[in-house]
Amino acid sequence: MESLTLSIAILVSILVLWLRPDRAFALYIVALLWYPGFLVVRLGVIDINAARIVVGVLLMRCLANTRMRRDFKWCRLDSWVLLGLIVTTVIPALSYRRPLMDVLENRSGFLMNTFMAYFVARFCVTSRSDVITVIKLVGIALVPLACLGVVETYSGWQPFAVLKMYCPWAWPGETMSFARFGLHRAVGPLGHPILFGFSFVLFLPMIYALRHVRDNWGKLAYALSGVACIGALCSLSSGPWMMLGITVVCLVLEHFKKWVKLVIIFAIFSCFMVGIISNRPFYHVIVSYANPMGGTGWHRAKLLDLAIENFDEWWFVGYRGLSPEWGQYLGMSWTDVTSEFISWAVQYGILGVVAFCGVFTSALLKLRRLHSTVSDPMLKSLYWSLGSIVVVLMISLNGFSLFGQALSFFFCVLGMIGSSASFQVACENSLSPSTVVVSRADADRRSQQTVARYYS
Repeated sequence: MESLTLSIAILVSILVLWLRPDRAFALYIVALLWYPGFLVVRLGVIDINAARIVVGVLLMRCLANTRMRRDFKWCRLDSWVLLGLIVTTVIPALSYRRPLMDVLENRSGFLMNTFMAYFVARFCVTSRSDVITVIKLVGIALVPLACLGVVETYSGWQPFAVLKMYCPWAWPGETMSFARFGLHRAVGPLGHPILFGFSFVLFLPMIYALRHVRDNWGKLAYALSGVACIGALCSLSSGPWMMLGITVVCLVLEHFKKWVKLVIIFAIFSCFMVGIISNRPFYHVIVSYANPMGGTGWHRAKLLDLAIENFDEWWFVGYRGLSPEWGQYLGMSWTDVTSEFISWAVQYGILGVVAFCGVFTSALLKLRRLHSTVSDPMLKSLYWSLGSIVVVLMISLNGFSLFGQALSFFFCVLGMIGSSASFQVACENSLSPSTVVVSRADADRRSQQTVARYYS
């Protein structure tokens, strides 16, 4: 399988060098979706999968292009991402109780999965047409993946599961093929039900924004959105299902924006009241009733309790690469940190939490500002959809952690948010005087005001 993986990586790398940047970036996302990340090529002691090779080649192409380097504009979100890069590299290198070379090997893989994906998105997606092209191609790639999910859910047949035997670190139980409600959890080529459902929900808001495109894609956006919902449901996993529910609420609120502030105030007030009435932390009550699949919602609440109680142990540099040893309080023989925020805490300390939260805050503030200033319906909806993704992740990542392809998808979307200001600039620059024709009959006051607004 190593020769096949290397061949696929070389073929896709050639394509990303040949295609336009936006299509090359979309192809990278498609490679993440469709080629198993657990199939790797061994380079000495390093295991590298096809997607890592592709993103490395694509980033080198971007850095070698003078125009792309010149057009790159640093933003505040880049600074927060850079802080995250420094924290997640320096703290492990200086504090982890493992050989330095092992730590650097681990960090190099993490760098390729995350920060390289971020900056590739920043370089490749720089205009309104670029982001629309990426969304269209990803939406098409999700259709056969959703069909595969339906087949796996009803039949239990997992064609990619047999490839796990070629993974150097996997064990058969990771396929999660057991049944729920008489159905089977779909995993597809992503290797885990959470990853499978996450991939659909993450791109759902952007696909829904395509409804403003003035061609057949505007009509197709509704069908592709339905396909994304079906794919997420096929995971039969509480994490993606919770994400899907919050996403639907955010997309509905786009049509009732005057209610957004009231919803936020009501949610905050409800948390306080639930805590007072139940005489326990409000998140304990939420996980008791907001877990559609049953399961281990209490586990997430207990993790947060343990993180608060043991703050003095992890605040400086985390647990130095070791386990927090909380398994005895969770009814487990080991500690399963199923919260991305707590994962950053126990790995990198308080600086990791600050950097991670700063990324979310900066992204949300940026999108809020852009949404309030843009007039193009497509861009306005796109900014809302990206903001919905940020809100959904801020809430749902308290219930599961990012791993595998989900990490790369997350940083790809962050990169698109980092470039979002250029979508509006590129759209305005495309409106040259030669593209607007005003006839003599239309030269009245009303038409003049319309043209003035068009230029503004």
